[in-house]
Amino acid sequence: MSLKVSIITATYNSANTVVDAIKSVNNQTYQNIEHIIIDGASKDNTVEVVKEVGERVGILVSEPDKGIYDALNKGINVATGDVIGFMHSDDIFSDENAVQNIVDAFEKSLADSVYADLDYVQKEDTSKVVRKWVSGDFKFEKLKSGWMPPHPTFYMRREKYQALGGFNLGYKIAADYDSILRYLWKGQVTTHYIPKVLVKMRVGGASNRSLKNIIRKSKEDKLALKTNGLPWLRALTFKNLSKIPQFLKK
Repeated sequence: MSLKVSIITATYNSANTVVDAIKSVNNQTYQNIEHIIIDGASKDNTVEVVKEVGERVGILVSEPDKGIYDALNKGINVATGDVIGFMHSDDIFSDENAVQNIVDAFEKSLADSVYADLDYVQKEDTSKVVRKWVSGDFKFEKLKSGWMPPHPTFYMRREKYQALGGFNLGYKIAADYDSILRYLWKGQVTTHYIPKVLVKMRVGGASNRSLKNIIRKSKEDKLALKTNGLPWLRALTFKNLSKIPQFLKK
């Protein structure tokens, strides 16, 4: 019996970009996919677009929410897959075999989670790479130095989400970092590295849009580290410095 993969996409006024995300899921060679769209009561025609092109959309919810992490939590709660991952509304898979690579990694490693590499790409031209995020093999001690896998490439067994919980809505920007620390550090969830790019992320994410957001992100990262029992000063310093090589690997 093949693993069922739940892919959760949170949307809000995302009609212009969600088409690419949905088609990216549609085009996957792996068949046992459940695509879940959680929409925050969009004012544009996002829902109509989803209904029109969402060939693999099994669940569509459109209602007000408390932000992207609340939407993703809703997706986790209704997911029925063996493993769960996230496809943001402006992201795409790198190729049509990405989900097959994810499933192969789960089956071969028997790990609780898997992750891979990610390319940051231009908003208008996803073939042009701006930064390359090469994750590298997982080592427990790396978490003390601010390491984390690219969250859009992180897939984890649903049973682990049920045991360890979803995203903490107390964080506005860094709930994904907090969740990774809670899973890999505190929860000691086993993980496996797929050494290839699986996701392309358009530049311009919420955490990097302004100086105010960058400062807030750092404050939330510090809180996440302290809450999960990690040395925050060392980790925060190395976490920010580690981004510099990403610009040099294009």
